[in-house]
Amino acid sequence: MAALWLTASLAGCGVVSNGDNQKTEETAANTKDGGKIVIGMSMDTLKEERWQKDRDIFTSKVEELGGEVKVLAANGDDATQLSQAEQLISQGVDVLVVIAHNAEATAPIVEKAHKEGIKVIAYDRLINNAEVDYYISFDNVRVGELQAQAVIDKAPKGNIVYIGGADTDNNAHMFKEGAMNILKPLEEKGDIKIVYDQFSKDWKPEEALKNMENALTANKNDVQGVVAANDGTAGGSIQALTAQGMAGKIPVSGQDADLAAVQRIAEGTQLMTVYKPINSIATKAAEMAVAAAKGETVSTEKTVNNGKIDVPSVLLDPLAVNKENLDVLIKDGFHKLEDVYKNVPKDQWPKQ
Repeated sequence: MAALWLTASLAGCGVVSNGDNQKTEETAANTKDGGKIVIGMSMDTLKEERWQKDRDIFTSKVEELGGEVKVLAANGDDATQLSQAEQLISQGVDVLVVIAHNAEATAPIVEKAHKEGIKVIAYDRLINNAEVDYYISFDNVRVGELQAQAVIDKAPKGNIVYIGGADTDNNAHMFKEGAMNILKPLEEKGDIKIVYDQFSKDWKPEEALKNMENALTANKNDVQGVVAANDGTAGGSIQALTAQGMAGKIPVSGQDADLAAVQRIAEGTQLMTVYKPINSIATKAAEMAVAAAKGETVSTEKTVNNGKIDVPSVLLDPLAVNKENLDVLIKDGFHKLEDVYKNVPKDQWPKQ
């Protein structure tokens, strides 16, 4: 009955698993003594294309290294993510990899894992005010700088709108920090004016849409550029611009290289995206997790302060992608040519 209750409760929480979640206490104990390594992966969401790719590449690499992965996705709910992390801990995973929905709310996960001797790796999103063992991400301040610089190169004068991500996500603050490194000095010089600056709850495109509509209304459509923190918020922003007949006339940034976004770039309604090679971060994270599970030293070159400690970190380099270098995504196998240019007349497709 307990097993049936657990199965039902997991289904009710929208849990996504890519492995057998029926690991026994005996198996967990054997893992610690040299049995098969089991990595727990607590994910914020799997509703976005990008995170599905992270999961698949990470899982594939861990399996290649002889381990297995248990994946639970919280679909953007803090309480669910905490509960799911506790489930993974109770199943005796060797290492817990966390993609946090809320940088603060996930802090108790680290303490709970450590009580059971389980190390925690914060994946792409830092967990604040906790003794996280390792953090792997891209240089997120640099991401924001790339976004803002691309927009400014197209719109060096005038009114600029900043459409941020989720206020609860530490990354969103880092993206904004990077963007403001570019924008603020130009505003101080009088070249531009930041006329709107708001976060978008839970990274939802519909929240970005509302923000962009408010920005256009407040400024009577007198906007020359939009720095949007990711491709979802870019999509919401472009929807608002489309309603005003401004799409394609106003440069809009993005991030993650989602298919819909690179299609917009090919079509000309989105200026750029920041490509964070998921193969690189997912593969490296898998290697780190397996090494940590074996008790081996994990090599890190940098640290990032999370409000409590300087977390040993691996920070990878992001890449700005626009209409001129979309082929990098195709060469990496991230997207297919026919998908990227689906909405573009075939005689305008690049020659291969």
